[in-house]
Amino acid sequence: MVYTLSGMRLPTVPLVNKLGGTGSSSRADRRNAHLSFLSKNQSHSWTIFAEKSSYDSGSQSSTATASEKVLIPGTQSEGSSSEELNVAEIVSEDPQAREHETYSRTYGPPSPTHTHLHVISGDDESLKMEHEGKLKDQENFVQQGSSFSETMREEDSASLPLLDVDVEAKAEGNSDTAYVSMSTESDRVRKRVITPPGIGQRIYEIDPLLTKHRDHLDYRYGHYKKMREAIDKYEGGLEMFSRGYEKFGFTRSATGITYREWAPGAKWATLIGDFNNWNPNADVMTRNEFGVWEIFLPNNADGSPPIPHGSRVKIRMDTPTGIKDSIPAWIKFSVQAPGEIPYNGIYYDPPEEEKYVFKQPRPGKPKSLRIYESHVGMSSTEPIINTYANFRDEVLPRIKKLGYNAIQIMAVQEHSYYASFGYHVTNFFAPSSRFGTPDDLKSLIDRAHELGLVVLMDIVHSHASNNTLDGLNMFDGTDSCYFHSGPQGYHWMWDSRLFNYGHWEVLRFLLSNARWWLDEYKFDGFRFDGVTSMMYTHHGLQVAFTGNYNEYFGFATDVDAVVYLMLVNDLIHGLFPEAITVGEDVSGMPTFCIPVQDGGVGFDYRLHMAIADKWIEMLKKRDEDWKMGDIVHTLTNRRWSEKCVAYAESHDQALVGDKTIAFWLMDKDMYDFMAVDRPSTPLIDRGIALHKMIRLITMGLGGEGYLNFMGNEFGHPEWIDFPRADQYLPDGKFVPGNGNSFDKCRRRFDLGDADYLRYHGMQEFDRAMQHLEEKYGFMTSEHQYISRKDEGDRVIVFERGNLVFVFNFHWTSSYSDYRVGCLKSGKYKVVLDSDDPLFGGFSRISHDAEYFTSDGWYDKRPQSFMIYTPSRTAVVYALVEDEVVPVEE
Repeated sequence: MVYTLSGMRLPTVPLVNKLGGTGSSSRADRRNAHLSFLSKNQSHSWTIFAEKSSYDSGSQSSTATASEKVLIPGTQSEGSSSEELNVAEIVSEDPQAREHETYSRTYGPPSPTHTHLHVISGDDESLKMEHEGKLKDQENFVQQGSSFSETMREEDSASLPLLDVDVEAKAEGNSDTAYVSMSTESDRVRKRVITPPGIGQRIYEIDPLLTKHRDHLDYRYGHYKKMREAIDKYEGGLEMFSRGYEKFGFTRSATGITYREWAPGAKWATLIGDFNNWNPNADVMTRNEFGVWEIFLPNNADGSPPIPHGSRVKIRMDTPTGIKDSIPAWIKFSVQAPGEIPYNGIYYDPPEEEKYVFKQPRPGKPKSLRIYESHVGMSSTEPIINTYANFRDEVLPRIKKLGYNAIQIMAVQEHSYYASFGYHVTNFFAPSSRFGTPDDLKSLIDRAHELGLVVLMDIVHSHASNNTLDGLNMFDGTDSCYFHSGPQGYHWMWDSRLFNYGHWEVLRFLLSNARWWLDEYKFDGFRFDGVTSMMYTHHGLQVAFTGNYNEYFGFATDVDAVVYLMLVNDLIHGLFPEAITVGEDVSGMPTFCIPVQDGGVGFDYRLHMAIADKWIEMLKKRDEDWKMGDIVHTLTNRRWSEKCVAYAESHDQALVGDKTIAFWLMDKDMYDFMAVDRPSTPLIDRGIALHKMIRLITMGLGGEGYLNFMGNEFGHPEWIDFPRADQYLPDGKFVPGNGNSFDKCRRRFDLGDADYLRYHGMQEFDRAMQHLEEKYGFMTSEHQYISRKDEGDRVIVFERGNLVFVFNFHWTSSYSDYRVGCLKSGKYKVVLDSDDPLFGGFSRISHDAEYFTSDGWYDKRPQSFMIYTPSRTAVVYALVEDEVVPVEE
């Protein structure tokens, strides 16, 4: 019997000797006893088989079928043989050079007890001296480990020679330039040199107010430079340091599989799984002085791998809190079987011919970023968990048609708790198995690139799930492995664990994780979640940031975390120059979007989080109480030269218990009065009008990028309610569930597509907004001027590029012969009108009219022209340039 689970079928196979079995410990007998991917008639095996997808990115008219990954007991695909699986994860054009790069300077961590946190305020010299002493101790400890690194290099290079695999030769005649480009990208990345640290002083030229906090900022930059120097000295640089996944976890070579794990608190460790019948005595690991456990499994006698592709694996450890089975920290895939609570790590290493090969080049970095924020699981119109393949075939074309140039995918990293929205990560290197396999995700990203869409990943490095069964929490039986110990390592509001960014192995893990997603899956950048929580020891909780610089540079600042952010931005931009990093910071940290070389944190964009809060505040008021100046101030309140991504509403507002903008505006009327062939209501008319205006003015003034959560473009009428059962809280309070229903955990795209519903007009307006920005590039125009914030008329007028935006927020008053100022003389035409009937408007503006400027200053502008501005409308006028004017005889 098999059960279906979001694109895969899982067998109802009992666990074999999971808690210790009688499997043979003999290497000669292993192949007959273990659960093999390639051998027939094996009982109790879980195997992943992939049906070839019909998707061909080279064909525009191709159709796609969700590739089914089937885990079934003891079967073999037609024509497969043990000789077919012959692949090394690490490839190189020069085996000797690769051997040296991979095995040199790998182990040099500081002491496992080195868990200090760096904070400094003002001229606290004693703290600075204390830190410098600790850093010196750390460097001494790392140097002590260098001799071990050399030993490891010699031993490994002797026992584990690497294959020199020519990936391009396996293309079998594929000469496509894009394919060649992507297939060799990893090799090209390895050869890139990350720019050495600069002097970090330009921040004082950019923002002279920072000079009052020079002691703190110079200390911060000094700490960053020392970390860069230590990594260069003992790890061969950030490029090599960030390839931890080539050393830790499972790594293939020509002669077998090596498994390494950092677990300093463990007293004994063994590798268990289907491959050895879960026998804890079969593959006992050895520990070195740095707390790294290791075992090498040689290939079987016939050359087949000792662990079959698709096998379940775990590490069993004797820890201070008892015997514990854990999913390997660096696992690349994990799956939850039906009827079981814990996940199982999956050894994922398909044969070369089954691995997905990227065909499309990455799109270039867009000048202006228009992001469509997506969640794969809830992206279906049906009440199901959607798949990577369906998202690829059904949702990506929709995003492209809407005019967005980037997608941001949430919940990619594996998370045991679906309702966490993907933010309680358990397996950091594994894509969520709910939606399909790793190769399905790669196919999705390749298709997005074919459509010209940049793909950003919502990455979570700010905290981790407190799940001890599936995740990193208490991994080695201690609360200090990867995290701060005690209260410092616990986020009381999120109920999650907090990383110790001052620890060497934590840096290796997180830096390698960021690179893994860029290199292996070809993501084009990240949205870093919860950055405010990282940068402050109070995590931004119960703190109201006022903009006073003392709030940013004091004892509450976690310098270790800020330095990690500097290092990861260094890594990303150094190895992937076109990559984009967006930071979720509500505090307004100065220097956040200034390059690291200049003394900044290094992000490309900051999420302008205050805007969504402001709109909620406004929507709770009467129209008469809206202040035009207040709206403009919030939208434009950002630091000069630091780019922001603006959004009118967050994905959190779509969750049950909260309200989207559409819900705030129209409430229950959305369920009864959205058909275009039926009468509307004043609430619906107001709601649709303001919904369009709010989104356009947010895009027009809020930043250099724009973000929309899927479905909000047409005012999605349903909240998100993840499937959940009834539960009793520890205090005895009963919390009713929803019967584990997926009915409200989906996106009703069909409503936006239905031209007989008013949702369609709202969707068409959002599409027109995106295409307007694509044509004129107003978000990144250097020219921006706000000429009017009229509290009496309730009118806002501003220029961006050659466009003039006019917003009339008045609930009843329309104005004829209304003069608006502008910079350039000439003829203007309407290029976007929220009152267009296509967008659910009332057609009060003529699109054939031409508007000619008059000389003379008005609203401090040298030119002006007259318009008609109806109530609750937004109209954009464009300067008509280079138009040939007919000459009259």
